[in-house]
Amino acid sequence: MRTALVVGTGLIGTSAALALTGRGVRVHLSDLDPERVRTAAALGAGTAGEPDVSVDLAIVAVPPAHVAPVTADVQRRGLARACIDVASVKGGPRRELLEAGGDLVGYLGTHPMSGREQNGPLAATADLFEGRPWVLTPTTETDTEVLNLALELIALCGAVPVVMDADAHDRAVALVSHTPQLLSSMIAARLEAADETAVRLCGQGIRDVTRIAASDPAMWVEILAANPGPVADILADVAGDLDEAVRALRALGSADEEKRGGGVAGIESVLRRGNAGRARVPGKHGQAPAAYRTVAVLISDRPGELARIFADAGAAGVNIEDVRIEHATGQQAGHVQLMVEPGAASALEAALRDRGWSLRQQ
Repeated sequence: MRTALVVGTGLIGTSAALALTGRGVRVHLSDLDPERVRTAAALGAGTAGEPDVSVDLAIVAVPPAHVAPVTADVQRRGLARACIDVASVKGGPRRELLEAGGDLVGYLGTHPMSGREQNGPLAATADLFEGRPWVLTPTTETDTEVLNLALELIALCGAVPVVMDADAHDRAVALVSHTPQLLSSMIAARLEAADETAVRLCGQGIRDVTRIAASDPAMWVEILAANPGPVADILADVAGDLDEAVRALRALGSADEEKRGGGVAGIESVLRRGNAGRARVPGKHGQAPAAYRTVAVLISDRPGELARIFADAGAAGVNIEDVRIEHATGQQAGHVQLMVEPGAASALEAALRDRGWSLRQQ
């Protein structure tokens, strides 16, 4: 691949353009908003404006509802030899492209499973896709050259190709992406009218659950409108679980011993099923999640403190597998949670204490 056209200079389009230009591909940038194009170009993502001659690959990075008309236009005008899209829904746009008279031979639906809460070109980074799955949904009609160019794009972006059926992909993202977004927003919405004293008690748990609730509502309305059926099906199942949990909680307050016992069993069932589901989420390097030990260290909010604690862990010969920071409300301090292999936890704790760090018992 020597040349490419990116149509849509939001987070995904600009990030792909940055990755390609960084690896020597000449990228042209197009968007209905000229200011976004100018911003992406200023960031080094490519050249503003459509190409004069056909490029190797066009990357359509627009909302799902616009994929079909934009792709059909690119094909009709001969702007690229091959065309892919990177929208988060795949079945509907492909059917709409066929209805619009588009060429399915020269088109391939793809979806990089990567993103951020922020949107727009200023949120883009060249390493956004590093190590992330990038779904390809080829059909028997897909031209080999198109598939090869898509695979080359994925390799240049440092992502991992995953081949799926388009409708199976849409059901999968409804479960692992679209429904979690709605549930996160629903939990966060409870905080809007909450008493200030309750909000001040927010800890790392509520921060984890509501992190993606900061996402752009307009963008998510477009995504959910393109995949409503599968998301509604999963939400209906969740609603059933919620009804059962409510009944179980009511039973916990009953004076009847038998009812209370049923409530305990109901809540325990939900929690255990949650344990089982969480255990299936891939961990480091895509492997099964490891049972890491957590070493919690009190850390002040001063420049260089994180670097110092990582250096001390390295000097102790301990590899940090994961890290989280729990900020203390109203204080210039917090706890950094270092996840390590169980066998290394005691050595790390001893080494950090020797270097003057204050540890919290887990």
